[in-house]
Amino acid sequence: MQRRDVLLGAGAVAVSRPSLAQAPKVLKFIPQADLAVIDPVMTTAYVTRHHAYMIYDTLYGFDEAYNAQPQMVEGHTVEDGGKRVTMKLRPGLRFHDNTPVLAKDAVASVKRWAVRDSLGQVMNSVLEELSAPDDQTILFRFRRPFPMLFEALGKPSTPVCFVMPERIANTAPTTAITDTIGSGPFRFLTNERVQGARFAYEKFAGYVPRPEGTPSWTAGPKRVFLDRIEWQVTPDAATASAALQSGEIDWWEQPTGDLQPVLRRNRNVVLEIPDPTGLMAIARFNHLHPPFDKPAVRRALLGAVNQADYMTAVIGTDRSLWRDGVGFFPPGTPMASDASLDALTSTPDMDKVKRDLAAAGYNGERVVLIAASDFPSLNALAQVNNDMLRRAGMNVEYVSTDWGSVVQRRASRETGERGGWNVFCTFWSGVDMFNPGVHQSLRGHGAQAWFGWPTIPRVEELRAAWFEAPDLAAQQAVARQMQEVAFQEVPYLPLGQYFQATAYRRGITGVLKGLPLFWNVEKA
Repeated sequence: MQRRDVLLGAGAVAVSRPSLAQAPKVLKFIPQADLAVIDPVMTTAYVTRHHAYMIYDTLYGFDEAYNAQPQMVEGHTVEDGGKRVTMKLRPGLRFHDNTPVLAKDAVASVKRWAVRDSLGQVMNSVLEELSAPDDQTILFRFRRPFPMLFEALGKPSTPVCFVMPERIANTAPTTAITDTIGSGPFRFLTNERVQGARFAYEKFAGYVPRPEGTPSWTAGPKRVFLDRIEWQVTPDAATASAALQSGEIDWWEQPTGDLQPVLRRNRNVVLEIPDPTGLMAIARFNHLHPPFDKPAVRRALLGAVNQADYMTAVIGTDRSLWRDGVGFFPPGTPMASDASLDALTSTPDMDKVKRDLAAAGYNGERVVLIAASDFPSLNALAQVNNDMLRRAGMNVEYVSTDWGSVVQRRASRETGERGGWNVFCTFWSGVDMFNPGVHQSLRGHGAQAWFGWPTIPRVEELRAAWFEAPDLAAQQAVARQMQEVAFQEVPYLPLGQYFQATAYRRGITGVLKGLPLFWNVEKA
């Protein structure tokens, strides 16, 4: 570590102050959607995760090989056969209010996150003690080893284990936080927040990057070369495209498929696919209320799904950008298999689907489909889903609203008539569905499950067996069984996998893979 970095970490200046002789470097970014929720524990919305990576830091990060690497910690020791793990914080870490980051802050943050996270819940089931013996030391003691600890604390899949001050992290995990003090490389400028339109961030001069290594995904040194980041919410894709091409905007997170050919022809614009695991599209059912409380009703709709229709609507006709014949794990990853895939690969027969729905007990109940009109890819998925359900003979109420409202409404457990919902479309990054440990939409633990709240005991039994599996082959066998059960119980409809490009001006360099991260980025 350079002496200058140490002084920056220990100094009293918490906000960067660009020289009067040098204009501040500002990057203007169009996010995928409005930042409706700022609490990264309360929601799995990716726009919230991206916001949180700017203002918070993590104990561990993930590199491009999906390995957990120390981030806020110097390192760790593992003793007692894996049942005792001790971590030491790096020196000089400070929050945006210039108070030091202490082990008790990390402990409180891990405890709050673990209540809501799939891997965190498994960790809690074997955890005996999580404490801070001193200001720099974090101690985990387990009743039996939890080998996925570092992966759990470092994974970028939502919810991410971000570290907050203890006073904020002590907020109940069911109550949204309002204070955005973190220790990450940027500060959130709450006084400039214009909901639905604009969000701003400023470089935090008190941030101390890791002194060694190379930036790789969320691991390695987080060096900031920009003074300010401005998020400009732009739901209209044509407006976003024009702004990027004119140089009014520097970076557009998710250009729509129909406009990508135009952008590729512009020599001042770079398009690349940042996430090799792709995006997995799904239609999520509410399992609490009719008609989707019946497994047979959900199962009948598998016969109506043509994944190619969904993928073409989202990203276009270029088959290199999407896959159909996709099950419950990302194609090409270790847990993927062809188990029961024939349920999705046959040509839809809507007359048969209607007969199957009637035999399953569907009696014309209204189906409330909530759709995000200001989120192009989700809007496209919802429109195809609306058409599919109607052709299957279902009585659909199509509620088109903004993404922020969808995020809030999907948390309601009421019936559709009382402000709830029956189905919505969304997507997960492939890394969020990589295995049963992180796959939140493939859970069956009822009231504690992700939105939709399915109760599927067999899925939970198999998930527990996956954690106990002795090797990769055994894990793959369990994952295969999980997919077979999923095609019977249908926690959601798999709609396909697509590869979403991101687009930025050619003068922008240092863009990292995985997700929109703003450290390491430079602007000419």
